[in-house]
Amino acid sequence: MLTAQDDLLGHQTPGTFARAGNGDPRFTERYWYTAHPLDGTPWIFDAGVGYYPNRGVMDGFAGVTIGRRQFNFRASRRLGARPLEIEVGPLRLEVDLRSGVHHLTLAENASGLSFDLRFDPTFPAAQEKQSFRERKGEVEEDLARVAQFGRWRGWLVADGKRYELTAGDWWGQRDRSWGIRSEMRTDHDRPPVQTHTKLFWTWSMLQMQHSAVSIFLKEREPGAPYYLSCSEFQRGADGVVAVREATRVEHEIAWADDPMGQTIAHADLRLEFEHGLPRQLRVEGLPARFYLKGGLYGGFGGWNHGDDRGPYHEGHDVWNLDDAAIRERARTLSDHVVRVTSEGDSGIGISEYGVASGYPRYVAPQKFPAL
Repeated sequence: MLTAQDDLLGHQTPGTFARAGNGDPRFTERYWYTAHPLDGTPWIFDAGVGYYPNRGVMDGFAGVTIGRRQFNFRASRRLGARPLEIEVGPLRLEVDLRSGVHHLTLAENASGLSFDLRFDPTFPAAQEKQSFRERKGEVEEDLARVAQFGRWRGWLVADGKRYELTAGDWWGQRDRSWGIRSEMRTDHDRPPVQTHTKLFWTWSMLQMQHSAVSIFLKEREPGAPYYLSCSEFQRGADGVVAVREATRVEHEIAWADDPMGQTIAHADLRLEFEHGLPRQLRVEGLPARFYLKGGLYGGFGGWNHGDDRGPYHEGHDVWNLDDAAIRERARTLSDHVVRVTSEGDSGIGISEYGVASGYPRYVAPQKFPAL
């Protein structure tokens, strides 16, 4: 099928833009963003957009956790004749390639959540190592991802209150991914539900005043990762940013006594590099957390990423995070705001993590799901 996209440069195959890669329905392009206040106030904003050209679908979400309540907005549309527009109902994204600024807006809607926000990069974007995985001779995942740190400015309305975001006080991060993405099915309203065993993983983005670290680690045995992509950014006095790739990440985690799920209290991380001295980081879990099922990660209420819900569909809800039934459905996967200190530098960031039954360390939290 021809679309307006075919009048632009960038084709990678003899097919049209409506058919990505080899036509695999799992092919996904995704944007993701978080924002949180530097002072550690229990508040976190999350948003994302997913593009599924081989399914003819685009979906998106936005949400904010304020204190112990999480406000969620979700929407989906068919691509139709508008595949170039990063827009799902009232949710819209524009990217200025010259300045690097990402502009997210959510117009007034039934959820009561709306915003006009801009993400300004503070460190260069870095491509993570290719994530390629086969299972029983078939490609399960073949994904590229780019991550970047930044600051936020603009406004957001939630629960009838308006919040002003200024670049000095509101930090955050974004990522951009594309390729064959492994399907995650953890929605009890739409079985079967995937289970995970003998696994520890973390995807953490930690930003300080003069440096930053992005970590993606997956391992089945401590100290023997089957996937590691870790970049350190260090800004010199002249403003030039140097980048190092870590060759090893060691972790020592203390888990909070959370009766409803997996929660990190604090962690010590040690990064080793091919050149230069190792680096120690101290990470402390803060109260703010956005559970990603609010954005359909793993599915929620029978609705999963990339589902065709018709020409247009939206939903919204508010979660009480002290409700055991809500926490059971929300599971573990979340953006958890953390304080980070390292070598006299300090800042804030987010950590996603989980540990599954059979992993030799961190036994206590394994009674809860890892994702």
